[in-house]
Amino acid sequence: MAKSEDVFLRAKHRTFSGLTEDVEREWRGPFYFIQAADPQLGLMKAWRMGDCDGGGDEWSDEVQLTKQAVEAVNQLSPRPKFMVLCGDLVHAMPDTPFREDQERDLKEALRGTDPSIPLVFVSGNHDLGNTPTPGTVEQYRTAWGDDYFSFWVGGVLCLVLNSQLFYDSSACPELKEAQEVWLEEQLRRASSPSSTEPKPKHVLVFQHIPLYLKSPEEDDDYFNLQTAVRQSLLDRFKRAGVKAVFSGHYHRNAGGRHNGLDMIVSSAIGCQLGEDTHGVRVVVVTADDIIHRYHSLEQLSGRGMDKDLGKLLQA
Repeated sequence: MAKSEDVFLRAKHRTFSGLTEDVEREWRGPFYFIQAADPQLGLMKAWRMGDCDGGGDEWSDEVQLTKQAVEAVNQLSPRPKFMVLCGDLVHAMPDTPFREDQERDLKEALRGTDPSIPLVFVSGNHDLGNTPTPGTVEQYRTAWGDDYFSFWVGGVLCLVLNSQLFYDSSACPELKEAQEVWLEEQLRRASSPSSTEPKPKHVLVFQHIPLYLKSPEEDDDYFNLQTAVRQSLLDRFKRAGVKAVFSGHYHRNAGGRHNGLDMIVSSAIGCQLGEDTHGVRVVVVTADDIIHRYHSLEQLSGRGMDKDLGKLLQA
């Protein structure tokens, strides 16, 4: 992009510059992308100190891990069609100390991404606040682009959603309603193709908070969406032919499959809350399926993507 800041502001007017339907609606064969989540600059020290509601005054570890992820992705050949970061870009909530500095340092780390790899940003609860307001959503849009939008890659329709509006929209009900109207139209188009609106090869969804961690019947939790919201989205996604939902938030790998719809929860670039290690997910898209595997940053840096995944791109 011509301006250095443009790489962070390509999601505008509910679409994404360079990955639009008119350019990318046709299926051209298998491809892959990188899904990452939760660099969350500042959480690692806050977690160690037991002060996750505050703290976060140091983030050099997360900066180094983000740079390691960027370097590992840059050396992949062929290069991925895009890299999506599924929320909690930084730890500091809106209008709190360290927020601007964390965002500045994350952007600096991400600027090393090869220009041929578009960066797609998804909003998380730390990016918007646990109870977002019109003001905090606008702050996010100013820094990272739209909080929900669609884009196309090689005949595949991708929907980026603001999951915080599903979780708690009490301070911005009008924003929730606007996303609902937009989403319903996107799902309608995906499920009802016409001569001017071709059916996508697949439909993928990206959001920060998972629909569920292991089972659609699990109890409500901080790390999943509430049961009524979850079931409604599952039903709507299934009717529209959504193939997979990708998320983060849990800082561990998890997920499941329900009625043919994959729920994929990826662990973090940054702070780990379980037994996984810092990493990203390699996602291969074929004509018939979505095949994915989590790779540690060390593995991706040293050996690249697993060879069996690479072979799928040659089909």
